[in-house]
Amino acid sequence: MIFIRNVVFLLISIWLLPACSEPSTPNTTTENSRLQHQQEISGQRQNAITKTVKEVSPAVVSIIVTEIDEGRHSDPFLDFFLHRHGRQRSFTSVGSGFIINEEGYVVTNEHVIGRSPTSIRVVTSGGDQYDAFVVGSDEYTDLALLKIQAEQKFEHVTFGDSDSAIVGEWVVAVGNPFGIFDDGQPSVTVGVVSAVGRNFRPNPQDPRVYLDMIQTDAAINRGNSGGPLVNSVGEVIGVNTFIFTGGTSAGFVGLSFAIPSNRVLQIIEQLAETGEILPDYDPGLEVVSINRRIAFEYRLPYLQGLLVVSVNQDGPAFEAGILPGDIITRVGNELIYGQTHAMALFREYSEGQKMPLEIYRDGIHYETKMLLRRKVQSHDF
Repeated sequence: MIFIRNVVFLLISIWLLPACSEPSTPNTTTENSRLQHQQEISGQRQNAITKTVKEVSPAVVSIIVTEIDEGRHSDPFLDFFLHRHGRQRSFTSVGSGFIINEEGYVVTNEHVIGRSPTSIRVVTSGGDQYDAFVVGSDEYTDLALLKIQAEQKFEHVTFGDSDSAIVGEWVVAVGNPFGIFDDGQPSVTVGVVSAVGRNFRPNPQDPRVYLDMIQTDAAINRGNSGGPLVNSVGEVIGVNTFIFTGGTSAGFVGLSFAIPSNRVLQIIEQLAETGEILPDYDPGLEVVSINRRIAFEYRLPYLQGLLVVSVNQDGPAFEAGILPGDIITRVGNELIYGQTHAMALFREYSEGQKMPLEIYRDGIHYETKMLLRRKVQSHDF
């Protein structure tokens, strides 16, 4: 009897065994669903922005500049007690830049390298450091071209067409804010194109005039200057240059500006050829800025503009009807604030173009256009 009962119990257990193992199937299915969900989320995290950052970052560099301080902040008492026999002292500043070709040419802002750098070090995103030298720089456009001193191929960016920038499209600013990271890894901020075609003169005492700038709300801070502004397909459409604080603070308030890539390409091509930017035409006139002394001495109205002091009879200015004593008050659509400002505006035009000018003469404003051409060479017979 006991034997029969045990056999029956064994048979019942065997019969129930598949039913007991059934819960393992839902558990396996749940785990597979969870892993699949994680993979889907991970795939969604990879977007146009992350791909752009991955593509551009290897070409973004930190630039460490050593420059001579010509005694602007020298303390004569400290100089005496510390036995400093000269007023020259060196100081270091840090900015950003990006490699534009495999030969190691680097674009940055002119104000990043300064006027008299004694040494320039470029730090790549991988942490490698190289010496570099200045190929050419231009104060007016605030651009500089450097060359890394190394015989190897470098990863580089791709330029895009800044004229095709769309207000509202996503952009990425890449650089080394405040120069606080020495490992070479760039920082990334994201925003949109807020506006295009902005003309700006941040400092009235500064000769730099920024034209056709791209405005963005991507955060740019000190040290970001010279880094690239990149669209969502990985193309550089600008060089991050300055922010506007509106006098509210010394930091970012949502107004950042970048030099458009089309202008950058035009400037660096000239810097690569000659090391400087010179107009390819001669307007055929000499001018001075109007100031109170000149206005009083020559009994002129105190206007913002340029006083024409001489005109070449073989030049474009004479052909446009400009005479000595005229006051040039506007170039194109831009009012003139001074001679350096006017020279920056003049350089926006090239040989063969017509430069619109507004002239003040005898209490009347005139408009004329100056056809720009190369200087006529005089010959002695």
